[in-house]
Amino acid sequence: MDLPLAPATYALIIANLIASLYGLLVDPHFVQRFLFNVGALKRDKQHYRVFTSSFLHGNLLHLIFNMMTLFFFGPVVEKTLGTDGFLVVYFGAVLTSGIVSFYVNRNRPDYSSLGASDGVSGVLLSFCMFYPLSPIYIMFLPIGIPAILFAVLFVAISAGMMGREGNRIAHEGHLGGALAGVVLTILMRPDVLTGLFR
Repeated sequence: MDLPLAPATYALIIANLIASLYGLLVDPHFVQRFLFNVGALKRDKQHYRVFTSSFLHGNLLHLIFNMMTLFFFGPVVEKTLGTDGFLVVYFGAVLTSGIVSFYVNRNRPDYSSLGASDGVSGVLLSFCMFYPLSPIYIMFLPIGIPAILFAVLFVAISAGMMGREGNRIAHEGHLGGALAGVVLTILMRPDVLTGLFR
């Protein structure tokens, strides 16, 4: 995919790489200052953490996995929705994820999370709406599964796992981002439902 066709996707990847690598390799305190934390939002009103946390990652594997997913699906969604529409989906998913995560964990002031999974989940589910029969490959599975089936499983698993203490994965954030991706895609392109059912 040529860079001019997906400028926002590649800009987000670069921003994630810069911020995450700086936090991981140069200044760990940078991560603590900008990750999502319920106490910081509730007590200190640091609402910017909803967005800044999505540019930070806990380790290199976390960063690579999210950026690979964005690299493969972002350009397609950006080309389909246009750059403005893509950004609405991405940051709408980040915001919704933050709201859902805060609500689910509102009584856990020490709860923290980080990663681009929220925005990436929204983009991935948007892709599934437009291309429901495209195969999506999951690690350790030799064949791809239809995108629409992946979307249903993704939402169901995230909903079933969210809010459980001890989780190292922010399933509620994934769910919020994914549902935002679906809803925003439909609002901007209602015709996607016609194609989906057809």
